[in-house]
Amino acid sequence: MSDAWIASGLSPMAAQLKGSSILVIAGQVRELIASGRDVCNLTIGDFNPSEFPVPTILRDGIKSALDDSQTNYPPSNGLPALREAVSAMYQRKLGIDIDPAHVTVCSGARPLLYACYRAVVSPGDKVVYAAPSWNNNHYASMLGANVVQIKVGPEDNFFPRADQFAEHLKDARLFVLNSPLNPSGTLIRPEVLKELCQSIVAENDRRKEAGEKPLFLLYDQIYWMLTLGDVPHADPIGVEPRMKDYAIYVDGISKAFAATGLRIGFGISPAPICKAMNRVLGHVGAWAPRPGQLGTIALLNNPEEMEDYLTWIRGAAKERLELIHQRMTALAADYPVRALEPEGAIYLSVELALTGYETGGKGDGPLISLNTPDDVRRYLLDAAGVAVVPFIAFGAGHAPDWYRLSVGSVSVAQLSAALDRIETAVRALRPAA
Repeated sequence: MSDAWIASGLSPMAAQLKGSSILVIAGQVRELIASGRDVCNLTIGDFNPSEFPVPTILRDGIKSALDDSQTNYPPSNGLPALREAVSAMYQRKLGIDIDPAHVTVCSGARPLLYACYRAVVSPGDKVVYAAPSWNNNHYASMLGANVVQIKVGPEDNFFPRADQFAEHLKDARLFVLNSPLNPSGTLIRPEVLKELCQSIVAENDRRKEAGEKPLFLLYDQIYWMLTLGDVPHADPIGVEPRMKDYAIYVDGISKAFAATGLRIGFGISPAPICKAMNRVLGHVGAWAPRPGQLGTIALLNNPEEMEDYLTWIRGAAKERLELIHQRMTALAADYPVRALEPEGAIYLSVELALTGYETGGKGDGPLISLNTPDDVRRYLLDAAGVAVVPFIAFGAGHAPDWYRLSVGSVSVAQLSAALDRIETAVRALRPAA
């Protein structure tokens, strides 16, 4: 039977939905590892538990819940005690008052992102986000939205300026931001976020008078507790209290507590949006497991242990990110290479403008010419045994020489050895004749 004929039965949405280019890179990494190569994988936004174990109080809370046979369905929008713990944590750490009834708990941040799109975006609605961006192109595609990608660059830490976003607010349904940003590891400046939020409030004042639908800000701050440097984390309600009616927060324990596999996400949104997202997720069945929720309650309700862990994990991530930054900065003396200062998350932005370089030939081994950014990525993988992700995979074709390096799955020793190999591989290059 013909696969093409079977595929003709797919829905238009499923037929045109693209897979992740990052997964293609992951497949190449697996092949090299299976062949016996020692590969330092800096592509995945995950954690090696031997390097980044979850907090003891979280682990013990889950174990205790299992021992107590807490294995039945939780409420579809999360245990009340967890929603209260999230509310209390936001008050304690961000200084904003959140009604627990406006908190949604589900199995990680991804379902929250999808539910937000489903709740507020109709086919043909305009969705605006800056590129590079994680997965917004796919969510917008699923909903049949009209997309505006704002091209941002390193000069603005990969965040949009007021003159870039202002023109797009008048007819948009959803504006999307992620800070600290995946893939860049940079933060939006509080004054920029405040200007955006004030513009959204003003636009919604106009829409309310005109009888038009509101504009919402989807604010993904899953990495906010991993803010590393002198730039403070900023959130919409914190910089503009009137955003409480228009901001939809996406958050969880996955990144700050190295708990990606535990699948505990939580979001905060205005009451009508929260109810709609809960209905969407209730039908999807994306409920966070009860034992994980109970362990998260124990974690969030113990500020001292929580802060001790955050101090440790931020230090461990910063040590690795600063190591990359130092080594890339040293290499920049001789090659078109640079790295942005680490500000948050587990990622560093590195520019490797090595297209037009080559190595080997004339008795020095095979000639290798780097003609595209993917050639550069593949050269690092083959010659140095180091896997990185180009910003092109995040929709930033305008920044083709930038790459994301992720440090959650490597030890300092592994990373240092990988950087040695990168330096050797880069220093083997010369400008093409």
